[in-house]
This record gives sequence, C-alpha cells and structure tokens, in this order.
Amino acid sequence: MDRSTFWKGFFRQQRPLIILGSIVVIVILYFYLTTPVITEAVLASAVRHATPLVLGAMCGLLGERAGIINIGIEGQMLLSAFIGFLVNAWSGNLLLAVFAGVAAGAVLGLLLAFMSVTLKIDQIIGGTVINIIAVGLTGYFYQAGLTTEGKLAPIALGKLAEIPIIGRPLFNNPPITYATIVLVFVVHYVLFYTRWGLRTRAVGEHPKAADTLGVNVYKIRYINVILGGAIAGLAGAFLTLEAVGSFERLMTNGRGFVALAVMIFGRWTPLGSWGAALLFGVTSAIQTQIQFAGVIDIPHQFIGMLPYLLTIIVLAGMVGKSRPPAADGIPYEKE
Repeated sequence: MDRSTFWKGFFRQQRPLIILGSIVVIVILYFYLTTPVITEAVLASAVRHATPLVLGAMCGLLGERAGIINIGIEGQMLLSAFIGFLVNAWSGNLLLAVFAGVAAGAVLGLLLAFMSVTLKIDQIIGGTVINIIAVGLTGYFYQAGLTTEGKLAPIALGKLAEIPIIGRPLFNNPPITYATIVLVFVVHYVLFYTRWGLRTRAVGEHPKAADTLGVNVYKIRYINVILGGAIAGLAGAFLTLEAVGSFERLMTNGRGFVALAVMIFGRWTPLGSWGAALLFGVTSAIQTQIQFAGVIDIPHQFIGMLPYLLTIIVLAGMVGKSRPPAADGIPYEKE
C-alpha cells in the first residue's frame, strides 16, 4: 500500500477521533493559559490512565487483526499484575517482576490461542475462561498485608521534561509508560509496513487466500495472540509495579473491557487506540480533579461515572461505522 494512500485512509477512518481530539486540545490550551499547574497535572494523570488501556487495546487488536477475538484481556492484566507483585515482594527485583508479569500474560495468551486455534472453542467462551481463571487464582492466593520494596520511579528526560504543556506528561514518567509510547509506534509500523504485518492482516481478512499463498494461518494466530498476551501482561505489571505498588483483588476494575472499547474507537489501529485511550484518560483525570476540588455538589459516584459514560457514548456512536477484520472470531479449518 502506498504511504500517502494509507494515511489518507487513516485520517478518513479516524475522523471522529481527530475531531474530538482537536476539541480536547483547544480546551487544554485554554485552561493551560489560565491554570498551567492544574492543566499539566491533568495531562500527566491522563497519560497514566491511558497507559494500561492502550496496552490492553494493542493486545486486543493484535489478536483481532489475525482473526482471534480476545475478551480475556481483563483476566490477562489481572493475573499478570498479581504475578508481578508477588515476584517483586519475594525477590525485591522490579525488573524481574516486570518480566514475570509479561511472561504470565504470554502464558495466558498461549492458553487462549490453544483453545481458539487448536481446539476451536468459541473464542468468547475462551476469553471468559481466562477471566474466570484469573479472578479465581488471584482471589485464592491473595495475601493481605504483603508488602514490596517499592515501585518504578519516574525518569525525567532532561530538557524535554521542561517543555511547556507536554514536558511533564510525556517526558517525566516511569519506564513502563515510556515503553508503552514506544510500543504504540513500533506495533503500528510492524503492522502496516512489514511482511509480518501484511500476513497478519491477510489472515484476519481472508485466511483461506493467505493459506493458498503459503502463509501458515495457525502459526500467525498463535504468535499474535501470545504477543498480545505479553503486552497485556505489561499492562498488569504497570498497575502493581508502577502505578500503585500494591495488589488488591479485582484491581483491574474493568480496564480490560474498556480497552476493547478503546480498540474499537481506534479502528483496530495502534495510533487510533492511543488517541482514544488518551481521550478516556483526560476524562478520568478531569473527574478526579472535580472530586478533589469539590466544585460540583453532587455525589462523587456520579462524577466517577463520567469516563464510563464516555465509553458507552463512543461505542453507541461507532455502531455500524466501524468494521472489524472479516474473519474475526471465525475458526479456520485447513482444507
């Protein structure tokens, strides 16, 4: 595909997100001119909120681009968060804990691939099994009062962290946040500009045609779902090793399912998903600031609903306008 043609199609596909994003940017610039400290705090919080969501969305789109629906992202994130936390508590090694979380996500991805590709179980049921396993294991082995040696600290990138508006949110973050930003562009490039990406998209759209041309459909699907699981594992590691530093039952709090909405709003593209995740993150950050400031005299539960209401509105607006890969959710039978 010609690059100019791709970008024209990309901007046409992402028009709703671009319009909403432009409005958000204008509002942010206005508030930065009046209250710069609060604005930077909101943006930094938005990036933190967006990080696990875009990681979960990339997990989902890697699978769906190859024809495998993954609704087990929530479970992959939850169990990875728990494993990463346990390894950190037992070893005191944060790097080892991050790798353990990523490995746990990859193992769950392998399980999902085995159920979906080899056993050809209904993919929705397979994802539900992943979620149930994660809730059961983390609930059973959870130890109250278990503490760790700390969490990943922010690393300021010199003068970049001093740039107005974007300096603190983008260039003064812990390692997993930086890795997430890099991953967005890496996955985008690999998916749309490499042979592997072309084969992935072919398998997700026309697996029989891809098979006829010598592409191993089963292998591509296995690799994509395992890689997606590893990325979801990084999202889980973010929660316990970077964002919070501790573990609580069901601490993912629906982020895996919101990540699916982010993926759909982003039209199954990494850059679009990141934009959608940042939009959700800004909404989450704003509702947090409203609760802290107490500027609206209504129950905090209603303010806390704002990000999820946005998710519902976005999904309702995307019905009939966003098309998943043609072979999504359909088991492949080799002839």
